[in-house]
Amino acid sequence: MRFWMLLVALMLPAGGAGASGLDALHSFIAATASAQGEFVQKVYDRKHKLTQEASGTLAFQRPGRFRWSYAKPYAQLIVGDGARVWVYDEDLNQVTVRRLDRALGATPAALLAGNNEIERAFKLSDQGEKGGLQWVEARPREQESNFETIRMGFGFSGLEIMELADSFGQTTVLKFTALRHNPKLDAALFKFVPPKGADVIGD
Repeated sequence: MRFWMLLVALMLPAGGAGASGLDALHSFIAATASAQGEFVQKVYDRKHKLTQEASGTLAFQRPGRFRWSYAKPYAQLIVGDGARVWVYDEDLNQVTVRRLDRALGATPAALLAGNNEIERAFKLSDQGEKGGLQWVEARPREQESNFETIRMGFGFSGLEIMELADSFGQTTVLKFTALRHNPKLDAALFKFVPPKGADVIGD
């Protein structure tokens, strides 16, 4: 599972009812410095059959600092400290570490938690209104990206849904709840020290 690539699909400040998806996305880039909340993640195969379901909490502080914690069905922790991304699988007692620039690339994390130059990595298009949400689509410019499209749905509370279609025909749907706008976050959230005895792999 490439959970580390999903990382920081976060929130927007509340927008007006007439705001387009692109308006909402640009408002997020301009105004959101940090966020904290909960998520539910579901993965569907190419036949739209549910194959995976997970839930947990997230916190993020731009640029490049985030904490993505899976509580169910098993414990997994992903931490970005501004220089590296750490992925800790508790059951395996294994840590994977990569440089932040290599780990993000043209991923959802880069789209929403990286720098402001998102149009260098993504082609953005407004997708109009559907289901009470304003939608925007992002297509990675890099052919090596594992994601073909990333769709984001915005409502009055901000970013409510994120849909990620990958090159294997799978669609990952993220729904966000209890999101706090620009909270003051403890710096310790974005630090990670491998547990004693853990197998560390990577950069």
